[in-house]
Amino acid sequence: MHTPLHSRARFRALLSASCCAALGAALLAGAGTATATAGPADAPSAGPAGSKVVGYFTDWGIYDRQYYVKNIETSGSADKLTHINYAFGNVTDGKCALGDSWADTDKPFTAEQSVDGVADTADQPLSGNFNQLRKLKKLHPGLKVLWSFGGWTWSGGFGEAAKDPAAFAQSCYDLVENSKWADVFDGIDIDWEYPNACGLTCDTSGREGFRDVLAALRAKFGKRELITAAITADATSGGKIDAADYGGAARYVNWYNPMTYDYFGAWDATGPTAPHSPLTSYPGIPKEGYDTAATIAKLRGLGIPSSKLLLGIGFYGRGWTGVTQAKPGGTATGPAAGTYEAGNEDYKVLRTTCPPTGTVGGTAYAKCGNDWWSYDTPKTIKGKMKYKDAQGLGGTFFWELSGDTSDGELIKSIN
Repeated sequence: MHTPLHSRARFRALLSASCCAALGAALLAGAGTATATAGPADAPSAGPAGSKVVGYFTDWGIYDRQYYVKNIETSGSADKLTHINYAFGNVTDGKCALGDSWADTDKPFTAEQSVDGVADTADQPLSGNFNQLRKLKKLHPGLKVLWSFGGWTWSGGFGEAAKDPAAFAQSCYDLVENSKWADVFDGIDIDWEYPNACGLTCDTSGREGFRDVLAALRAKFGKRELITAAITADATSGGKIDAADYGGAARYVNWYNPMTYDYFGAWDATGPTAPHSPLTSYPGIPKEGYDTAATIAKLRGLGIPSSKLLLGIGFYGRGWTGVTQAKPGGTATGPAAGTYEAGNEDYKVLRTTCPPTGTVGGTAYAKCGNDWWSYDTPKTIKGKMKYKDAQGLGGTFFWELSGDTSDGELIKSIN
């Protein structure tokens, strides 16, 4: 059975509080940006600061959500994107594998569902989302697509991959560069949650495991292909960032996507209520350092160049019910009802069902009835873009495209 659970802790509502390790110690103001000595396997330059707009597209979005590759075009999002991360490929037996072959390569789309208005036929060599992405790229020649592997549900396979990084890299290369769809993909994105730490499962590959896997991927894919990674936002002392050699691995990636959302949520069922993606700390925040600025400062302090760090934004909200206090810090009785997952709802729904009633820490919150939600809006995203520019970050990424309105309200605010 298909289980559309991606990580990014966006689905951390499934976790007990004990599984959700603390995210983020005190701000490291003025952290350095020195980079490691360049080497023959280094990734190419990440390019001009601030220029990237990377959106995740989920393979399971074509089912209940009925969000197709076509919607990236009709919403106007394709004109705003520089890169799409296609989620997810699986990691099993130490190798990269298809995640959902029906959605990826087999499903025939009708003319109404297709990017170019042409229905798939039974005899064509490639159907599914891959063929739709190919059509989208023909309309937007500058758009790049990366195949993302792992995620919350499938990160357990990375431990086996780390035992033989070269074999893993070879399997990924063979899959991504398969002649049936090699023109669709411009690289690979690794979503390992979490190296040498616990997510849905616990990894014991050691501090060097992540670095060794990324080094093997770069050696195999070469300099021309893009290699990126979604990484933890846990900036606490001895936390998830410290558990793996993210500084050492940075030379092999074009950029990192630090998952600067889901700092707080209804996995803490009784609260206190708090915004899941604060840009900065604020008086009364449940845990100091659980904010984007703390994460970015911690990573820069490891010597990772700002241009290799993208700012993460959630196109969804997290919420509680049984809340009486309008401001953050109130108690709750559990997660608020969501369309697909308790405690989680798309921006496109929340903007009308529970409009913002305040802002805190650079993001918005909303109290409606007994429910309390936090999410980013066009206004708060503009504030985050000012921070991104001031920090010289490489751009912005977000989870995920189907959470936006049909006319791309959030992605337009990024641009």
